[in-house]
Amino acid sequence: MSYNSMAACVRDLEKHGHLIRIKQEVNPDLEMAEIHRRVYDTEGPAILFEKVKGSPFPAVSNIYGTYERTDFVFRKTIKQVQKVVELKADPTNFLKNPLRYLSAPFTALTALPMRSLLGSPITYGETTIDQLPLVKSWPMDGGAFVTLPQVFTLPPNENSLMKSNIGMYRIQLTGNEYETNKEIGLHYQLHRGIGVHHTMYNESEEDFRCCVFIGGPPSHAFSAIMPLPEGMSELTFAGLLGGRRFRYTKRNGFILSSDADFVITGIIRKGEKKPEGPFGDHLGYYSLQHDFPVMEVEKVYYRKDAIWHFTVVGRPPQEDSSFGYLIHKIVKLLTPQEFPGIHEIHAVDAAGVHPLLLAIGSERYMPFRERKPEEILTQANRIIGSGQTSLAKFLIIAAKGDAPNLSAKEIPHFFEHVLERIDWRRDLHFQTKTTIDTLDYSGDGWNAGSKVIMACCGEKIRELKAELPENFDLPPSFTNPKFVQKGILAIQGNAFTGKDSYQDAEVLCQHLERYDLKHIPLILLVDDSDFVTATFNNYLWVTYTRANPSHDLHGVHSFIEYKHWGCRGPLVIDARIKPHHAPPLVNDEHVSKKVDQLFAKGGELYGVI
Repeated sequence: MSYNSMAACVRDLEKHGHLIRIKQEVNPDLEMAEIHRRVYDTEGPAILFEKVKGSPFPAVSNIYGTYERTDFVFRKTIKQVQKVVELKADPTNFLKNPLRYLSAPFTALTALPMRSLLGSPITYGETTIDQLPLVKSWPMDGGAFVTLPQVFTLPPNENSLMKSNIGMYRIQLTGNEYETNKEIGLHYQLHRGIGVHHTMYNESEEDFRCCVFIGGPPSHAFSAIMPLPEGMSELTFAGLLGGRRFRYTKRNGFILSSDADFVITGIIRKGEKKPEGPFGDHLGYYSLQHDFPVMEVEKVYYRKDAIWHFTVVGRPPQEDSSFGYLIHKIVKLLTPQEFPGIHEIHAVDAAGVHPLLLAIGSERYMPFRERKPEEILTQANRIIGSGQTSLAKFLIIAAKGDAPNLSAKEIPHFFEHVLERIDWRRDLHFQTKTTIDTLDYSGDGWNAGSKVIMACCGEKIRELKAELPENFDLPPSFTNPKFVQKGILAIQGNAFTGKDSYQDAEVLCQHLERYDLKHIPLILLVDDSDFVTATFNNYLWVTYTRANPSHDLHGVHSFIEYKHWGCRGPLVIDARIKPHHAPPLVNDEHVSKKVDQLFAKGGELYGVI
């Protein structure tokens, strides 16, 4: 079915047993987030908080909390959306399979945005920022944030909605130096369309008008993060996925979403920035405080049945993992068109998405000689040179011909396949002193770090084992060697305290030169080997969020040959926490105990115990 509001979605979810109501008043300062995380961790239902302390508005979260519920919300439209996106990306698809795409052009036309001619529900009332549900998720957060905003902007002197940009750029509502009810902060990063608009306004005399939509049909929030084919508007996509045209109205020179639950309008001040953050983000660490643009608030509108839509991010997986799932479902057939020769790309959610990308390519350059990485290197460079995938820090790519059934989504098996074949003397390719994801603090500066491509192709060159050599020992201060799985060994070291600590890995490598370690190609230097080896997700999170390739990759019997670095023995990754890293997210103990009591008293109500 199509939803014309968040309230309609809530009713549908409740009718089908996908939503619970919490009738007791709950504090938006840490408590709502703690409840959300616990329900999410049990694959529980969506949550409607009926009474939010300090606000007259209810709030809803965990709508996308499971893949199954995400499919349910978009069950009527997803297949048609796939067809339209495929056709937009490559119109020749219609000629290849006209029956499949026969209805797609009509679907796209009926999804174009339309103006609300009889007024707009969003003009029902006006409120102020301090009356909104001011959700704070983590103890060190700088204030309350909008976590599922739809930020709408147009270029200067432009009235066509098809030229607009809608993006999900987090919004800080309170705290820091923001004047309450008058100012809010906008945080946006590399590869964000609003940055292009900001540059254009800086070069014009026109005010930089901006609207922040919250709520509305679930398709609207998803359209703000969907990587769309060139020329497809987020508004059209919202209409496609929602099965209902995006409706809008104009007021005081601003474009308002008629179906949104809340709209904040204002002017982004040119040349002015204020501290934004910290914010507990989706890598599992805080993104630290930095200066970002400020929006001067003009109005805050709400609709009659307004529900505040929010989520809680943190160490993945979290609710926003479903966004990645749905994106892949929609665009999976587009990968070979966007990246010729690539069969599959998988951004590893457990590693924070951008830090680790797994790919499967094609190796066809020289079929008449020994197989080695050649074409897949070309494909890898295309991946890290394109859009959002350019934010990848570790890109591990394998060749499909070596194992036809290999899947990048079967992650432990993918690592096993790669580690059986990769040659560390040849197959490491670095980019140093380059840009990395804004939220990744593993590098040597903000947005600054390095990347590495690990490419493997060919027959197995080793058998992996989870056995230490006979009489194996470690140098002083290195302890507790434990295996993640066959071929991956974690060793615990001293805490990293400064630049001199980089030598720890070299000391370890020199010591390991005395052993035959051909069955253990990957070794991790970590703070806690028990934690790292407890689950495969722990290995992924610790290793690929805490390592900067140029600084933290070491090797047994390493060498430099004409500026190429490699090693003849195991690769060693220093995955210890460094002093310049952002702190990891830790729950507030007092709030956790309070929520313990809440769940103990109302377990059946909360649907968790």
